Amino acid sequence: MYKIATLNKISPKGMTLLTDAYDVVEGTDAANAIVVRSADMHDIVFSKELLAIARAGAGVNNIPVDKCAERGIVVFNTPGANANAVKELVIASILMASRNLVEAIEWTKGLGEDAASAVEKGKSKFAGEEIKGKTLGVVGLGYIGVMVANAAEDLGMQVVGYDPFLSVKAAHDLSSTVKIFETLDAMLPSCDYVTIHVPSNSDTNGMFDYALIDAMKNKGVLLNFSRDKLVVADDLKRALAEKKLRLYITDFPTDDILGTPGAVLIPHLGASTKESEENCAIMAVDQIMNYLEHGIIENSVNFPTVHAGVKPGVARICVMHKNVPNVLGRLAGYIAEMGINISNMINKSKGDNAFTILDLDDAPDEAKITEAFAFEGVISVRII
Repeated sequence: MYKIATLNKISPKGMTLLTDAYDVVEGTDAANAIVVRSADMHDIVFSKELLAIARAGAGVNNIPVDKCAERGIVVFNTPGANANAVKELVIASILMASRNLVEAIEWTKGLGEDAASAVEKGKSKFAGEEIKGKTLGVVGLGYIGVMVANAAEDLGMQVVGYDPFLSVKAAHDLSSTVKIFETLDAMLPSCDYVTIHVPSNSDTNGMFDYALIDAMKNKGVLLNFSRDKLVVADDLKRALAEKKLRLYITDFPTDDILGTPGAVLIPHLGASTKESEENCAIMAVDQIMNYLEHGIIENSVNFPTVHAGVKPGVARICVMHKNVPNVLGRLAGYIAEMGINISNMINKSKGDNAFTILDLDDAPDEAKITEAFAFEGVISVRII
């Protein structure tokens, strides 16, 4: 029986996929896997029973990924599951900015008697512009960036993009008329609107500083639905104060930009739709079940993708280890010494970490396997 814990409310559409082989438990002490949304896991003490964590969403900043890798705990995310929800909010925000809707609605709330007359006199101050023909720059062309680019083009915008790590799949899904730039410096001067869709990491945090914002068209609009750390707060406030930037719309309100004129702050609603929460939960639970039952790894941020297929009828050994020489030879050698035939072997690596699957024709002695595989470089061993 596998034990599953949740740290947030997870959509029943996902949790009901669990079969009789699973038990949903309170607390994480005995859990074999955890499903989480936004709960901070950095201070959690992981039990030796924990094998996997699935984040029902894309970002994994709330999970100590490196610590998990050291323990052989696979961390999954659900890329693309919430992409449509975020795309729709980005498009809504572009339209909101183009027609000055936030300011107009706030002004209308303060109208007194004879509202109709006041509206006719005052509405001109909120006159906006149409997005058709305007240029949108999309920074990051993953699942969400591609969907935003294609939707904006369908609305008549000119779309340009930048992503130094553009995947084959993304390139295939992206409209062929989107112009791709090799550098941001080359792309930004043409942009009326810029939307950011890159992960937060050491390479991207602080990427939008004053110089990069200043490279946009004067009085442009910057949208950030990725992470707050991507934009330097002091530089942003300076650009807004100098009217270099007309608006900054973000899904990540932070103390340092609260109350800043020109900053439109949305309370992290990007993935907050019923459909998105269901999609993320289904994907997260599927990934956990495939890993626990068959050793299949899909969408892990700290271990390689391993399409091993359904576990054969006899035995499958799953070995987490460091990506160093001679590990494979030693693993296969020990199995041969036990007189057991390896019917299939898969080895994949991701950075410093690797994962090896050994399908055996006979059931091994678990104690002997544990003892034999306890050499330097091996993180954990599991027989399923």
